[in-house]
This record gives sequence, C-alpha cells and structure tokens, in this order.
Amino acid sequence: MSTPVRDPAALPRLGWTLLALVLLWPLLRLTDFRPAALFEAGNLQAMGHFLGGFLPPETAPEFLAMLARATVETLAMATAGIALSMLLAVPLGLLMTRSLSISRLGPGRGGWVGQILRGLARGVLAVLRGVPELVWALLFVRVFGLGAAAGVLALGITYGGMLGKVYGEILESTDARPARILLEAGSGRLAALCYGLLPNAAQELVSYTVYRWECAVRASVVMGFVGAGGLGQLMDQSMKMLNGGEAASILATFLVLVLAADGLSGFLRRRLA
Repeated sequence: MSTPVRDPAALPRLGWTLLALVLLWPLLRLTDFRPAALFEAGNLQAMGHFLGGFLPPETAPEFLAMLARATVETLAMATAGIALSMLLAVPLGLLMTRSLSISRLGPGRGGWVGQILRGLARGVLAVLRGVPELVWALLFVRVFGLGAAAGVLALGITYGGMLGKVYGEILESTDARPARILLEAGSGRLAALCYGLLPNAAQELVSYTVYRWECAVRASVVMGFVGAGGLGQLMDQSMKMLNGGEAASILATFLVLVLAADGLSGFLRRRLA
C-alpha cells in the first residue's frame, strides 16, 4: 500500500493564508465592517420597506419614452468616451511597450531616448487614470453645463489612462519573438505590432476594451448624478421624487445593458479565436 504523497507547498500556503487573515482583520475593524448588522430586525424592516417601493416598475408610455432617450444618451456617452480614450491609450500604450523598442536590439541605437519616452508615457498614463472620472465630470460640467459632453470628456481622460496602461502590459506579456524577428529584419514598429504582437494579443485586447466599455456604461450612470445626463440623471430625479417604480425600470434597463455588453464581448472573442 503506497503512502500518500504530501504536498510540499501546503505549509507555505497555510502560512500565507494565516498572514493574510491577520492583516485583513484590523482593516475590517477599521472600516467598521459588520455583516451581522444586515440581519438585525430593524435593518431588515428598513431594507424591505425600501425595496418594496420599487414594485411595480413604472411602465407609463411617457416615462418609457424618457427612459429610451436616456438609455441612448448613456450608450452614446460611454461609446464616445471609450473612442476618445482609445485615441489617448493606443499611442501611449505602444510607446511604453518595450517589445517594440528598436533600441533594444543592440548598442548604439539611442536606448536612453527610448527609456525616457517610455517613462514619460507611464507618467502621463498615471496622471490620466489617477484622477477619478467623477472629479473630471464635476470640472467639465462647470465648463460645458449639464449634459453628456462633460461625461464623454471625463470618461475619455480617465479611461485613456487605464486602457493605455493595460494595453502596454498585455503587449508586454505577449510572446515577443515574432515582433523581435521582424524588427531585426528591418521592419518598422507598426509592422512588428500588426504581424508580431496583435495576432496573439487581439483576443485579450478586445475583451478588455469591451469590459472597459461596460465599465464606462456604469460610470456614465454614476456621473449622471452630477449632471452629466443619461440614465444617472434620470435615476437621480426619480430617487429625489421617491419614485421607486421609475428607479426599478431604470435599474432593469441598466441590467440589460450590462448583459448586452457581456454578450458582445463573448461574440467578439469567438470571432477572433
């Protein structure tokens, strides 16, 4: 009878798990995280009363027309914001990608210039994503007034920093041998990108871009509370009027948008497989 083989990594994993719990506990205490409070009688009654106001959802034709216009505005805001962010992310992401650096092929190619440019690109991306989109929206609402224009610019700036950073990391983690062979053969950076890196990274790039578009839809709803238009502004009005039925219809519409984004992501991944 063979003796069971002991996992040599079991003890280190247990140690790291215990260390994580020890570090997590004071953080939970600091944030006053008490899940048991959700099940206290008074809190359950308050939540039930609040959720009960959401039924039945509002289906009046006038409200549904307003909801349709707000949905289109939210989609337009999110899509235009992502398009603007890609205009920022693509060149900055390519600039910080060391796999496409011609100066790394050998000495005497001005490698220090490339390092400075990549550092500048990382710094710009850090600044762009370091300021929350809600702060940018508050700023642009004061410039453009109420409406979706402020939301588009806020999303474009913040998500440009996020997309650019992740684009660069995805390209860095992709097998760089095809791109390096092309560069050594005298190819330019654009050809090395298109034929060396993109064939292997396209699925991940598209998946993350669609995911960020889904996040932009959610963010545009939040920014509507500061006057950036769309479903968020309509939700803000409904909540201020204590109209739970309208809020329920808006939330249902938002859920449909998220499911549609998930389906689009899956479809694009299958097409690129």
